[in-house]
Amino acid sequence: MSKAGLAQFQQVFIEESLEGLDTMESSLLALDDGGDGELVHTIFRAAHSIKGGAATFGFPEMSSFTHEAESLLDEVRSGKRAIDGSIIELLLRTVDCLRGMFARAQAGEPLHDAVAEGLRNELAAAMGRGVAGGGVQARRAEDQADAWTIRFRPHPGMLASGNDPLRLIRELAGLGELVATPEFDRLPATLAGLEPSECHLGWTITLNGPVKRADIAAVFDWVEDECDLDIEAKHVLAKPADAPAVAAPVAAAANVADAGAARVQREVGAESSSVRVSIDKIDGLINLVGELVITQSMLDTFRGNYDASRIALLEHGLAQLARHTRELQETVMGIRMLPIASVFNRFPRMVRDISQKLGKQVKLELVGEQTELDKTVLEKIGDPMVHLVRNAIDHGLETPDKRRAAGKPDLGTLKLAASHRGGNIVVEVSDDGAGLNRDAIVAKAVQRGLLDSGEGLSDEAVADLIFQPGFSTAAVTTDLSGRGVGMDVVRRNVADLGGTVTIRSSQGKGSVFTITLPLTLAIIDGLTAAVGEERYIVPLVSIVESVQLKADAVRGVAGGELFRFRGEYLPVIRLHDAFGCDTAVRAIDQGLMVVVEGDGSRVGLFVDGLIGQQQAVVKSLEANYRRVQGVSGATILADGSVALIVDIAGLVRLQSRRKAA
Repeated sequence: MSKAGLAQFQQVFIEESLEGLDTMESSLLALDDGGDGELVHTIFRAAHSIKGGAATFGFPEMSSFTHEAESLLDEVRSGKRAIDGSIIELLLRTVDCLRGMFARAQAGEPLHDAVAEGLRNELAAAMGRGVAGGGVQARRAEDQADAWTIRFRPHPGMLASGNDPLRLIRELAGLGELVATPEFDRLPATLAGLEPSECHLGWTITLNGPVKRADIAAVFDWVEDECDLDIEAKHVLAKPADAPAVAAPVAAAANVADAGAARVQREVGAESSSVRVSIDKIDGLINLVGELVITQSMLDTFRGNYDASRIALLEHGLAQLARHTRELQETVMGIRMLPIASVFNRFPRMVRDISQKLGKQVKLELVGEQTELDKTVLEKIGDPMVHLVRNAIDHGLETPDKRRAAGKPDLGTLKLAASHRGGNIVVEVSDDGAGLNRDAIVAKAVQRGLLDSGEGLSDEAVADLIFQPGFSTAAVTTDLSGRGVGMDVVRRNVADLGGTVTIRSSQGKGSVFTITLPLTLAIIDGLTAAVGEERYIVPLVSIVESVQLKADAVRGVAGGELFRFRGEYLPVIRLHDAFGCDTAVRAIDQGLMVVVEGDGSRVGLFVDGLIGQQQAVVKSLEANYRRVQGVSGATILADGSVALIVDIAGLVRLQSRRKAA
């Protein structure tokens, strides 16, 4: 097979294996919570598939590493070893290490490192084998020899599964000089006892030549469950004396733990190059294309045969075309819609690790995992949720002794919920912890000069202070919190997705953080605004209200203009000034002020007028031209002209920088 062909299959294998690792992780966490023994079989099957696929698709180091984990799982599965917390922790770290191997495989980097070697030692030690003769270097030496003895005894049912023992021996012969000696001890004493569908033979095989153990094991990858196999090196090849030393298992274990914590945060926002689509959606798409072809054929009849008597038929055809186009749009958008479970399911591990580190007892509840949203939104929602979950465990939920003192159960509850509301998806991160400490937040804000005092501030306004950059009430800086980096990033990232973040908190009872996002970023609802000859799309989700002001409603101040709106003064952004275009209207009373919200603040956009509402198909401006501040993309209008889509949050930041300058 060509390298290009193998690379294509390797990518599919990697994506499927990452799903298998997710299955292993979730099953291990369920076992840790007291799940039944069937989960062990699920974990074993996932590990076995990864090991076999790794050998088949050119990753022998990964196959050899996974074999150690599989052997440990086999002992647990067969009842030779009881599953306990230490085994679960070791296997969870193994899952993290395998994820690191896959990441290096995708980047074209060497798969093996000191962390993998340390874990491999621990897996061997867990089975009571240890590593002879100087540890890792000695075992590495045994990985290649110039003579091997292989004892191969197929189980009686191997032939029934379609596997041929002789084919396997022929594959071994391709690795070196081979001598196979049959073993007849399982042959029946009489012909009457001979079952033609069963394998009664075994072989002791001598293989001469410089062959790696992984290459031999790869021959038997798909029949390991159907045979007894023992591979023994007869003459080990000498290794160079200056082989690099490998870190001790304890240090490697610490590295794996750190890598695992980082992996959770990295993967919830990781982008995938493919998406799985159900066959029903594909069938629906094919049917709609067929309907469009029929409608197009009907409309084609008007090319050379059109008269006034056929107007009604033409209108009917155009109406059908519009309906099919709309259905096609909805179906195609539905293909990109994926359940949020792919994000939610990565948090149980994170919650377990952080709660154990902080000495807290936390129960994670997941609600609405099958709620669907666009793939692009799904990939970018992970990072904000990581910050919210970490903050909920670190700042919100109390330690067991504090919960008991407050009359609460030792076990705190952290809940992730997703649902559709109108044209948006709403994700809530809630806890039954201590809630926001109003006094501490106000004191910190006064200390930083954000407030003179907290008198007269509503609870919502106080809660909004935690989104200020660098704001933190933590007394001690740790690797989890205290640096003031997080909540401002949450708001900024959610705003970049066209969404909002709100807080509801009750001191002593808990908090609810609500993220509201559009279902898709590919199509947005917006209002078309006119500025001279130009047209701009203002996202509907950002618009609060549009008003027509009197000539004296706007006041000039240092650095800009302000107008009074519902008891507060808002800055004015004249769209023609922001984007440097000509305008037909400069007088405030002749144009329209559109009040919008972005980046945590409200501003007024002054435009000539509003033309109407429309759905805009978002085209990337950066991919086709270059990045423009204050513009999130472009769309093509019905007349073929291009309209820019206003990035409200970016426009607010742009205006702030201009004022500062």
